[in-house]
Amino acid sequence: MIAKIAVLGTGGWGTALAILWARQGREVLLWGRTPARVDEISRTRENPAYLPSAQIPPNVCLTNDLAACAEADLIVFVTPSIAMRNVSARLQDFIKNDSTVLLSCTKGIEHGSGLRMSEILREQFPQNPLAVLSGPNLAIEVARGLPTATVLGCRDEKIAEQLQQTLGSSRFRVYTSHEVVGIELGGALKNIFAIPAGVSDGFGLGDNAKAALITRSMAELFRLGVAMGGEARTFQGLSGAGDLVATCFSRHSRNRRVGEQLGQGKTLEEVTSNTKTVAEGIPTARSAFECARKFGVETPIIDQVYAVLHQGKEPAQAMQELLERDQKSECG
Repeated sequence: MIAKIAVLGTGGWGTALAILWARQGREVLLWGRTPARVDEISRTRENPAYLPSAQIPPNVCLTNDLAACAEADLIVFVTPSIAMRNVSARLQDFIKNDSTVLLSCTKGIEHGSGLRMSEILREQFPQNPLAVLSGPNLAIEVARGLPTATVLGCRDEKIAEQLQQTLGSSRFRVYTSHEVVGIELGGALKNIFAIPAGVSDGFGLGDNAKAALITRSMAELFRLGVAMGGEARTFQGLSGAGDLVATCFSRHSRNRRVGEQLGQGKTLEEVTSNTKTVAEGIPTARSAFECARKFGVETPIIDQVYAVLHQGKEPAQAMQELLERDQKSECG
């Protein structure tokens, strides 16, 4: 039985999930790394830097004590991907119960190793039940109680059903799947493609161009995702096509907004220095570029995003090179 939930991460998504499950009557502990931010959120019951206008229910308790989270029945990881290894390693010292369920809601691929977030957790917690969650779930809309759906991946069918019943509602429909790899890769890779979608908006290229770009992004996500071990049908679902569409089109999407500002002429340094939120597409572009080389997969869009974000290429040049590629069969 899952009576107490600990959510690790006071960013927008972590805060939204804490609000969602607290409204369902759950006991929720929300952990943040920075004591000053934790104190402010606890006092004001708001997190304006990451989730404006959202009220945090009184049954969400704030803490910066990681040890306190080890007492929860379900621990939900919503840290930035670059912090996953550090936070999970620190938590390892406190978790003594192999029945504690771990749920990764972080979307990313570790730089250098190419590991998914659940693989990092499995290294740290080899015995604990492990699941992942991903889908077209914009934090601000979830916090406002707007309806959405998500997919929960877990190889243990009994744990998957337990989490579905615990976390799902009429406004947050949870579908289950045994397929962890594709769910994680769909959630991670889509952030990369939202950046050129935003660049297209910034350039004013129109809906036709953006639709074509997103369609070709889906083909690229499919190729790389399958090569990395994901099941093809997973990428047609909520954590593939669904999440890609939401992230590429929504005005709430951090990654799309980064691209839009790049298309409007700002530098990456200017864009990132003016926002506190993490755009996961930036580090994931580096990881995906490395994975594409490792698996021998053609990824022209990822390659150009990587060149813009990590090699200083001008967005206009990158977009022009994509447009000037040889015309070919759609199935190629």
